[in-house]
Amino acid sequence: MSNEVIVEELNTLLRGTYMGIRSFEHYIHKVKKEELKQVFQSMQQDVKSNAQKLAQRIQDLGGVPADGEGFSGSMHSFMHNVMLPDDTHEIIEDALKGLDQYGVQYSEELVRGDLDPKSRQLAEEVIDTSRRQIEQLKHYLH
Repeated sequence: MSNEVIVEELNTLLRGTYMGIRSFEHYIHKVKKEELKQVFQSMQQDVKSNAQKLAQRIQDLGGVPADGEGFSGSMHSFMHNVMLPDDTHEIIEDALKGLDQYGVQYSEELVRGDLDPKSRQLAEEVIDTSRRQIEQLKHYLH
């Protein structure tokens, strides 16, 4: 497998990570409870850290890291912000759905492809972050 293929796979994951950062931004602005706002801020910092690690790995492979979520990602982000409910419970449900669909399921499909062991390990760490965040958020539904 070539570095170009690995870089493209990692860049796809990176663009998704940027979408996650933007989604957390929406939650932070919408949610009223200070404790939950801080939880979302902490989660956003974890995702930003993952984005930095992905960008560094892409550079190490000789590639140029994506610098945003891409056109389709920004359209999705815009629609997400417009349609996001005001209710705290619904905001948490939306976050859980996004983390599961994109942060775990879609990302897992992506990393089944052509990645070298070091890149695969990094991708798994990114996915594990989403898994931890799902478990953390589930506590706020009760």
